[in-house]
Amino acid sequence: MAPTPARMPESVAPGAQDSVSPTTGVRDLDEADMALVDALQTSPRAPWSRIGAVLGVDATTAARRWDRLNSAGLAWSTAYETWGPPGHAEGLCVAFADVSVAAGSLAAAARAACADPRVASVERTTGSTASGTDGTLFLTLFCYGTAALTRFTDGPLARLPGVRDIGFAVMLRSYREGADWKVHALDRVQRSRLESAATGGTATGHHGDADRTLLRALAADARRPYSELARDTGTSEATVRRRLTRMLDSGQVRIRCDVSHLAAGRPVISTYRLSVPSAELDSAGRLAARLPGVRLCMAVTGETNLLVSTWARSLSEAAGFETGLGKRLPSAQVRRRDITLLTPKRMGRLLDDQGRAQGHIPLNPHP
Repeated sequence: MAPTPARMPESVAPGAQDSVSPTTGVRDLDEADMALVDALQTSPRAPWSRIGAVLGVDATTAARRWDRLNSAGLAWSTAYETWGPPGHAEGLCVAFADVSVAAGSLAAAARAACADPRVASVERTTGSTASGTDGTLFLTLFCYGTAALTRFTDGPLARLPGVRDIGFAVMLRSYREGADWKVHALDRVQRSRLESAATGGTATGHHGDADRTLLRALAADARRPYSELARDTGTSEATVRRRLTRMLDSGQVRIRCDVSHLAAGRPVISTYRLSVPSAELDSAGRLAARLPGVRLCMAVTGETNLLVSTWARSLSEAAGFETGLGKRLPSAQVRRRDITLLTPKRMGRLLDDQGRAQGHIPLNPHP
């Protein structure tokens, strides 16, 4: 029997409270901050001279503003290995795990999950459990192949403090992920000036030890100068430029400029699990990925075969998104929706309760 679609909980019904996360102590990004973040999301390694020209400031002003945001943990730039282009034989296995944890062990389980380099992101969610008293962690996992994923799930993941149950789905196709999301503070002309300079191509290649050494040097701060990367990898600047360009063009490494969701004025993170007829899954994924507020949209294994995550300004906006999603995808059914209460880790970056970056654990899907 097909599961009954979950009802919209009262806590996210239109007209309910507008926020689930306190914003005390986190200042909102102003328009200039948002424009800078958008510029770096559009062209993550563009020189400050180009960034400044697009924003109407000099290069020094743009760099100083970024340093201030970065030092405060409000915005940051990360490089990471991805699952590679379609058809790549040795791409990563990306999975999403719902981990039921005894209430008294949630903090310890979250800390242990954050410390593992195969866990890209950790979220404490409102997900329901069989007991009604357990808590739920929603984890994004990067493992090198399904066998490694199985070993990790049966071993370190199962040994997290207080774990009761683990359910997971494997990513089949990505329509949108966090690196694709933008704050949309630039106009079309500004964005086109940056996009014309962004790297892009069809080169392919497999990571060797030298590539991984470069990625480790770049992981925590994807804006590091070529001179520093050359020094830390023991190569020339020309070699670093050539190698990094190839890695980015191959689709196996991505750079993302991320931001505190609270400082960006989007405190409500929602995750939806949809059941979509197989014949319509691809078109549904492409449509959902284009909707405002969507940060992640992926086809996954299981009855709920489409995973969608959004950032919203309020719970009312989140409820409105689901209503709009139902109208645009009438054949799809939302089987489950969760609100993220805390995000201790996002794509390797350790965050405090206000969503500010506090540290970094480089992703390593094959430790």
